[in-house]
Amino acid sequence: MNVMIIALAGGSGSGKTTFAKLLKKKLGEDLCSILGQDSYYFDQSSKFDKDGGSVNFDHPSALDFELMAKHLRDLSLNLTINVPIYDFATHKRQINGDVMRPTPFILVDGTLILSQEILRPLFDYKVFIDVNEETRFARRLKRDMEERGRSAEGVKEQFFKQVVPMHDTYVAQSLSFADMVVSTDNFEQKLSELISLIKKD
Repeated sequence: MNVMIIALAGGSGSGKTTFAKLLKKKLGEDLCSILGQDSYYFDQSSKFDKDGGSVNFDHPSALDFELMAKHLRDLSLNLTINVPIYDFATHKRQINGDVMRPTPFILVDGTLILSQEILRPLFDYKVFIDVNEETRFARRLKRDMEERGRSAEGVKEQFFKQVVPMHDTYVAQSLSFADMVVSTDNFEQKLSELISLIKKD
């Protein structure tokens, strides 16, 4: 089976996960798998001090990109992988991960994936979703409070102390590696364009 790996990058709260879910629905639920960057955090439990504290979750060093690259290579060779599970409540990486079997399309969702030289050659298509900071913050605030049990104060402190500087240093710069740039205004149009390109291949 041929496996196509598609990178969906962009800032936190840009809509990467929404784009990935829509793409999966259009290509076929059974034909796609979504692999999230967030699964590859190193265990941070020994360093975590408080919500919005000193651990910089938005710096590349917080993530195990070597393992992620190995997993993408394995999937491209039709090998099954064991995706780590990162618990955002305890900041521990759980010992037993989730089994992921190769599918024709692997959608990789992450803020920093295009910034990593070890990952870029593994992607068949590289998409960057470019959305303004105000919108991204509002989305992140809602997600982190509702899904991760965080406080508004902690989310705000982390966003402006860590997320924004890391976005400017690593994420925004990686837009130059994208084959396609998506914005709020052309979201549906670019989704259709990408599907057409994928189906041609």
